[in-house]
Amino acid sequence: MSRKWQLAAAGIAVAIVLWIVGIPWYVPMLLILAALAIPLVAYMTLDSSQRARIRRMRGRGQIGR
Repeated sequence: MSRKWQLAAAGIAVAIVLWIVGIPWYVPMLLILAALAIPLVAYMTLDSSQRARIRRMRGRGQIGR
């Protein structure tokens, strides 16, 4: 499993545990949304040449192994 999916699974597990403990439903939901939004915002802050470089690296299999 890739690092990205490990982090996603851990975030979902923490959210489920918080939900079971009795935390209001919106706290785990905000946790999941934050886990999804932070990488997206970080990617969007890159300029177009940096994004193109990342796309090329993903295409060659250098990222996400």
